[in-house]
Amino acid sequence: MSTEHHLTYQTKGRYYVHGDLNSSSKLFIVLHGYGYLAQYFIRKFHHLDSNEIAVVCPEAPHRFYQKGTNGRVGASWMTKEDRLTDIENYISFLDTLLSSIQSKHQFESVHLIGFSQGGATASRWLAYGQHQFDSFTLWATVFPPDMEKEYHPKINQSQNFFVFGTKDEYYSIEKVAEHFEEIENKGLQFQMINFEGGHDIDKTALEQIINEI
Repeated sequence: MSTEHHLTYQTKGRYYVHGDLNSSSKLFIVLHGYGYLAQYFIRKFHHLDSNEIAVVCPEAPHRFYQKGTNGRVGASWMTKEDRLTDIENYISFLDTLLSSIQSKHQFESVHLIGFSQGGATASRWLAYGQHQFDSFTLWATVFPPDMEKEYHPKINQSQNFFVFGTKDEYYSIEKVAEHFEEIENKGLQFQMINFEGGHDIDKTALEQIINEI
């Protein structure tokens, strides 16, 4: 009979930065979706003022070939296999990353955006991690249904946004409204923002959030 075990060891995580961490007053941590790499996802934020806003994009720890055994590579935050260990690991990675940045740089505010699969990652990090954020955005994703209610007050300490495109390939308008109602019924406080577009980061919607925080 085989038995399962876990071993703790030291590892490295990759992240990308856009903007000046020394001069920026706002820090955005952006978590990419399934199949992205951080170096490409962070480009969606290159239009922001790099002197005022610094963007940090951590890369999910599980890389894979998207088709076959070579070619384009993507990354994933977790799968259903040994999921609790993966959650523990990425929270440790993200906590360590932000603590390291804040030990060297000072910001007036710190903001968190989780896109697609990165939304569930961001939700769990906010709930179970060591840090608090001035704003939290679920973008093209839903709030994890398995999150314990005891963490809801911590989440409501942030200014929260729920962002979806009207032509999202994975969620109909009806399904988005249904998910938003579920969030409200949980007592979570989110502002809905919609934009004309698909499963992507929209510049206008992002600017709206920046103007409101």
